[in-house]
Amino acid sequence: MADSRTNSAAGPTPAFGADLHLELRGPGLRAGLTDALREAVRTGRLTPGLRLPPSRSLAADLGVSRTTVVDAYADLVAEGWLTAQQGSGTRVAIRVEPHRAAPAAPRAKPDEHRPRYGLFTGAPDLANFPRTQWLTAARRALTAAPHDAFGYGDGYGRMELRTALADYLARARGVYAGPERIVICSGFHHGLALMVRALRVRRVRAVAVEAYGLDLYRDLLRNAGLHTPPLYVDEHGARIDDLARLHGVGAVLLTPAHQYPTGVALCPERRTAAVEWARATGGLILEDDYDGEFRYDRQPVGALQGLDPERVVYFGSASKSLAPGVRLGWIVLPEELVPEIVTVKGHGDYMTSALEQLTLAEFIASGAYGRHVRSMRLRYQRRRDELVTALRQRAPGIRVAGMAAGLQAVIELPRGTESSVVQAAARQGLAVRGLTQFGYEVADYGGQFPERDALVVNYAAPSDSAWAGALDALCRVMP
Repeated sequence: MADSRTNSAAGPTPAFGADLHLELRGPGLRAGLTDALREAVRTGRLTPGLRLPPSRSLAADLGVSRTTVVDAYADLVAEGWLTAQQGSGTRVAIRVEPHRAAPAAPRAKPDEHRPRYGLFTGAPDLANFPRTQWLTAARRALTAAPHDAFGYGDGYGRMELRTALADYLARARGVYAGPERIVICSGFHHGLALMVRALRVRRVRAVAVEAYGLDLYRDLLRNAGLHTPPLYVDEHGARIDDLARLHGVGAVLLTPAHQYPTGVALCPERRTAAVEWARATGGLILEDDYDGEFRYDRQPVGALQGLDPERVVYFGSASKSLAPGVRLGWIVLPEELVPEIVTVKGHGDYMTSALEQLTLAEFIASGAYGRHVRSMRLRYQRRRDELVTALRQRAPGIRVAGMAAGLQAVIELPRGTESSVVQAAARQGLAVRGLTQFGYEVADYGGQFPERDALVVNYAAPSDSAWAGALDALCRVMP
């Protein structure tokens, strides 16, 4: 039966026209219908208060006479399974309890260890999602949507969004991006998964990764059968020169504008070296520009892709600029790779909503996207400044790094104290991660990177009401 449990002021939604999935058994139609309805109520499939179809409608659905339905309803009313009132129709009796009702869930007990505040990385300020502006863009997009927007689409994604992105990325990120080079996906993870499949077709066996990053993406590469040798990250970004000693590497995954999570930018010399490596070896640079719009105390760092669009694959998404729930991302590809990615994605675009694509296209083209990014940039910068000021006043010996851009900062800790500080934060009701949780396990590669104790703090995500408490708790646990 279709789910008709949504409540309103008038009670449960009527089941008019719904298929009740009744199987009539027994010696006669009346008895069979009565037994089927009784069993459906007894087991809870027809819920208390549910309004049943009118006798004429149900008779037509079942192919029986209306008299048969009227008589079955009357029998069950007399037995107390159903109720019938003038103007209210026939309903399942409220007092009837399903015979096999599921046991009530145990009452949740307050968890004294549940964190009150969270400074985990990964999310922007969700409370300030531009709902009104997004709704306006959605209405405009839906009104203007061509008929084919309601079909399955194709692997490239909507041309409207690809055109808007080509213009925006060229202006804001220095990306060489014609619409024909852009493929829409549902976020960086989806885009990387598509790229991995294309790399496997090309017989690539290894993709180098930064020594600090998300294990989620390293696991994606490994699960596809690719080796993931690490590049250590220092104050100048990933050590690109180390690529020369790695054998069989066909691509390298980098976050050059704002290394995740340390926050350093890949220095100009290493940006050039990365492109030269790709040209010399025929390899690819996979550029994750996850928060490229948010820059504070320095000149914007353009995308690496602009240095060589034929050797750099550029990934972007709306996850940090808007919200992860938008589930839209984009890949700007070397010309020769476009058909390969479209092929592995499939002829039909089953992953990304065409209406969401059209909405984002309208949101960008109207200027609302740029205004939102500028507004959030100022908001995040104020949060970052409050973090730095509080630590300077209450923990003057602590150094904060990686704060010229993005949504997170790295709080350097004395050697050997990271684990104890994370535990102390938990006792204060503060959830925060240490830098080592983002580190690469290098035992399999015969190396050992220098240990570094630090916290990675997302100052963007807490709500306004939680921010002061989270900041106070953080300052209290500083060594």
